[in-house]
Amino acid sequence: MTTDTARRVNGASHAEGTGTWAVLLPAGRYDAERLVHHDTLELTGLEDATLPRPGDQVAVLADEPPRLVAVGRVAAPTVRRPEDPDDPQSDRGPEALVVAYTRRAFDEPVPADALALGGPVTALDPGTFRELVDRLGPPPQRRSWLVSLDLPIEADSPAEAVRLFWAYVQELGPRELPAFVSPSGDELAMQAFVLGAEANQDPEEEDD
Repeated sequence: MTTDTARRVNGASHAEGTGTWAVLLPAGRYDAERLVHHDTLELTGLEDATLPRPGDQVAVLADEPPRLVAVGRVAAPTVRRPEDPDDPQSDRGPEALVVAYTRRAFDEPVPADALALGGPVTALDPGTFRELVDRLGPPPQRRSWLVSLDLPIEADSPAEAVRLFWAYVQELGPRELPAFVSPSGDELAMQAFVLGAEANQDPEEEDD
């Protein structure tokens, strides 16, 4: 018999906050998550019967090939407003599976080829989940970085130049604009990044 905080998953009882799962990112979502920092991952269009519960642990995977890119815990979804704000009785939007990230590995994912996935959400036994997460190793030490974005802009005033700067940033974004990053105190080690990866910005080297 299950209680209010338990249900059946693959034939086993599941108490809230005790489940372990694998969640597969939709096509194209890996690049989006890698380009911009997000505190949470929200996925919609999933069947309610397959959804993990708040507090459950989640291994976030990218496909082709399968690899572990993040770890998190399920958070309570935000309340969805009715589709029609003028009609409180109209159908509400779909509930989202919300995963709060606790560890990210989008830049250095680990292989997960041996993991058998049954769809976008798959229940895992705790041992398999722990073995998968342990492949990440200890988290790297955090340090300070200097990140800059330089754009030559023609304008009739400093204020107008700033407005144009933000317009270009919003329009082009991290897919087209190179950001320059270096460890604090070591500007000579500066690197350019585009699309979340190091990119050579020296045209002479590209011609060689």
